[in-house]
Amino acid sequence: MKKSFLFLFLFLFLTIFALQSASKKLVLKSPDGTLVIEAGLNEKGSLFYEVKKDNKTVIFPSQMGLSGDLEFTSGLKIKSVSKPKLQTETYHAPGEKRANRTFTVNLAEIQLQNTLENILTVEFKATNEGVAFRYIIRSKTPIAVKSEKTSFKFAALSKAWLHPHANVKDGWCETQPSYEEQYEYEIPVGTPAPFKAGWSFPALFKTEAYWVLVTEAGLTPDYVGTRLSQLSPDGEYTIGFPQKGETTHPDDPEYVVSDHVTSSWRVMVIGSLATVVESQMVSDLASPADKKIDYSWVKPGISSWSWGVLKDDYTIYPVQKQFIEYAAEMKWDYCLIDADWDRKIGYEKMRELANYAKTKNIGILLWYNSSGSWNSTTYSPKSALTEREARRKEFERIHNMGIAGVKVDFWPGDGQSAIQYYYDMMQDAADFHLLVNFHGTTVPRGWSRTFPNLLAMESIRGFEFTTFDQKDTDLAPKHLTMMTFARNVVGPMDFTPVCFGEIPGVKRRTSNGMEIALTVILQSGIQHYVEIPESMVKQPEFVKTYMRNVPRKWDDVKLIDGFPGKYVVMARKSGDKWYLAGINSQVETQKLTLDLSVLKIGSKDLILITDGENNRSLVEKYATLRNNKLEVEIMPNGGFVTVL
Repeated sequence: MKKSFLFLFLFLFLTIFALQSASKKLVLKSPDGTLVIEAGLNEKGSLFYEVKKDNKTVIFPSQMGLSGDLEFTSGLKIKSVSKPKLQTETYHAPGEKRANRTFTVNLAEIQLQNTLENILTVEFKATNEGVAFRYIIRSKTPIAVKSEKTSFKFAALSKAWLHPHANVKDGWCETQPSYEEQYEYEIPVGTPAPFKAGWSFPALFKTEAYWVLVTEAGLTPDYVGTRLSQLSPDGEYTIGFPQKGETTHPDDPEYVVSDHVTSSWRVMVIGSLATVVESQMVSDLASPADKKIDYSWVKPGISSWSWGVLKDDYTIYPVQKQFIEYAAEMKWDYCLIDADWDRKIGYEKMRELANYAKTKNIGILLWYNSSGSWNSTTYSPKSALTEREARRKEFERIHNMGIAGVKVDFWPGDGQSAIQYYYDMMQDAADFHLLVNFHGTTVPRGWSRTFPNLLAMESIRGFEFTTFDQKDTDLAPKHLTMMTFARNVVGPMDFTPVCFGEIPGVKRRTSNGMEIALTVILQSGIQHYVEIPESMVKQPEFVKTYMRNVPRKWDDVKLIDGFPGKYVVMARKSGDKWYLAGINSQVETQKLTLDLSVLKIGSKDLILITDGENNRSLVEKYATLRNNKLEVEIMPNGGFVTVL
């Protein structure tokens, strides 16, 4: 009788415990309490989440889970839900929008068990800027994750500003996807992407009350780079995996294979446009740099660059020597020597250039073709970096020549082997004290925190496209007023700005006022200015003085005013100075009264560098900041900059 009673008691206890576990859900708030992410199971045992800000639903109940060798999409049980923990982190990433960063985050996790008793851990983080989560599976043997169920569901009347993701092997010499399309502006949520590959991260949305930037962060070789799928019925966007062929070898799987599966963080920055623009969540969520490695040698800076305007025929010794002298005259830091230098200049003459540059206190950056067989590009050096032993020998060779860094172009995509290649490249470059700039590349995921020698990534339809085709030239002003709100939010962006002269074969639409404002509007750890010596020498002395003194790194950023694809006014801080700039892509002059109280300056007399009597002239204009209010006019396709 006692045994029966004990058995019944134990059965009831376990049943109640199981019911309580099944009904558990995670509720995680931001440190200031305004943001809440909730996650739990539905009646089918499928995991879902929801996000609210100020008690208003922003992300409606959306799916979670992984599928593959182990299924975590239904029939799940919650094993445990941890208590929230507050954590503060500090780090130095010279290529980021704030070189020195401190942030506070709340974190918690759910452990789930599937029907075969396999375990999935989901980690959650919430900051005052947004929320994020990622998946972790530990296995004794490699397992495949072939798809992800994560979705982001928006209210039907929300709008989206999105970047189409190119189909694999499309474009010039089969170099897609390289994140170099034109954005689509203010489209209804649910609009299908023009290509089957879907939409790229980052993706910008406007709900009734808030702006939301969706992206991913902290991507490691234990996962693949992802994007949003082509179709988003009823405003529910789902995660898409890489396409077949986005790998370093044709037989590599496009999905995840690992015994240590750790997905990238699914990131939602939520709030005002200023919240989005000023956010640094992407690098905050990335892994810290290895403390055993000394990165004190990493120096962000400004570089001269001939190829942007002059193209292939000028990658020759005398021209590159001139651009080294030009960089020195402008008191810049680097000179980038682009494709085919190995054939047109050669290693021995390059050593001479590096030695000459050293006498001018200028560092040389060299271009490399990353690719092996995944595209049909012929620019060289090609295939010099694909294998680790050869890559390290090459890096040792150019380091001994005195080369400061590399620009590595034409990447294969977002497959797992490609992500491993990125990591190996950054690590090997760090070992030989080489700065890194990726072109024809994936979008930043916070790697500049993990590897502080990564100072720039392209992943944008950059200046070079305005030199290829008048259509892109005509779209440049609108394109430039979009980047602040999406691509440049997630990390350093090597657009290669500032051209005061004319572009052969096309008519430039941006004014010189807009061009000089880009020194502040666009952020990158290395800024490659495309202006050439012949045009710079024609500029007023106050322009050259300003261009010599543009900060190399920033301490803070504030969005003052703006709207995606229309106009931007923003401020960046360096030391005790604020640099304020604005650009306008609309057909009418923007007359703005700017509230600069966030800069805490009060009243001050200012000198603005802005457009003169035409869009190719620059003038100084006096203005007065009174009680933190500044009145400015920005002409169509124009801009201004001032130093406070």
